[in-house]
Amino acid sequence: MSEADSNGEVSGLRRRRRQAAWTSQALVALPARTSSPGRELGRRALIALGLLTIIVMLVYFDRDAYTDNYDQRVSFIDAIYYATVTITTTGYGDITPIAPHSRIINAIVVTPLRIGFLVLLVGTTLEVLANEGRRMFRDGRWRKHMRNHVVVIGYGTKGKSAVETLKDNGTNPAQIVIIDARPSAVADANLRGYAAIQGDATNRDILRRAEIIKAREVIITLDRDDSAILVTLTVRQLNPSAHVVVAVREDANTSLMRQSGANAVVTSSEAVGRLLGLSAVSPNLGTVIEDLLSSKEGLEIGERQVKREEVGLSPDEVRGERVLAVVRNRTLRRFYDPTVAALETGDQVVVVRHADEG
Repeated sequence: MSEADSNGEVSGLRRRRRQAAWTSQALVALPARTSSPGRELGRRALIALGLLTIIVMLVYFDRDAYTDNYDQRVSFIDAIYYATVTITTTGYGDITPIAPHSRIINAIVVTPLRIGFLVLLVGTTLEVLANEGRRMFRDGRWRKHMRNHVVVIGYGTKGKSAVETLKDNGTNPAQIVIIDARPSAVADANLRGYAAIQGDATNRDILRRAEIIKAREVIITLDRDDSAILVTLTVRQLNPSAHVVVAVREDANTSLMRQSGANAVVTSSEAVGRLLGLSAVSPNLGTVIEDLLSSKEGLEIGERQVKREEVGLSPDEVRGERVLAVVRNRTLRRFYDPTVAALETGDQVVVVRHADEG
């Protein structure tokens, strides 16, 4: 093999390696740039003004190459007038280029600017109409099919945990609607695949937009107890049959929250404080409770229907799981209650099990 052939093979090998490295390279997925409709319209208006300014300057600085049928002279006002009627394709014909070079400039510069202006104008109009029409169509279709869903009011730390727990326990993400007043929370919910509405949940119109009237479950996780009470009252008035779960910060507000219509009330500060206290008394107690609250690993707490082969057994005789309570006739009874010494058809059992078995 000659030296030239050897060099050619080495060069070809290097080229193929560069091509392979380029094609297999993982490119970063940058976040999409979004802006408000007002800002986008303002940006396009500035572009249109810039195109108009370019034509005005071209005509004014070369005004001797143009003629005005009225007074033969082209002033600055005439330049603005000519640029305006030209870029909008009105073209009255009273001001015209007469010099060859001015006509060439109009052909190769002004005409593309005119086309660009029209594309910008028509494109903006069509985009606004298309986006608004598509949004209205999707909103109407969503409202038509949304029923028996879950509305989560407040998408902070507690709200996110509640939503993820619902998802882990089989709730369809398409059946979850989130309401939050913060644009960042709404954007985060959308990125995670959930429908979200930005607004104050104390406003009835916001709740109606979330189809609260047809909701099956409502979870309220606001930062202020007074707001949570007002939202609970409003939700209960709009939907008397929904199951409402509310998180409160202070235990003193628990009874008031129940009077407002909440079916279940969770005291967040009390729960965290008790967990901290148990962890201080015994780290093992805190670890077990935290394990029960977490999902997908270790121990997991859940509720299920009694199986056919379990009917007649006592809660202690259920294998593979530890029965903590039995729900019979919509009443929760502890496993040591003598009335649930034997499981019956239709009972629900609250169990602790291995997370993989859920």
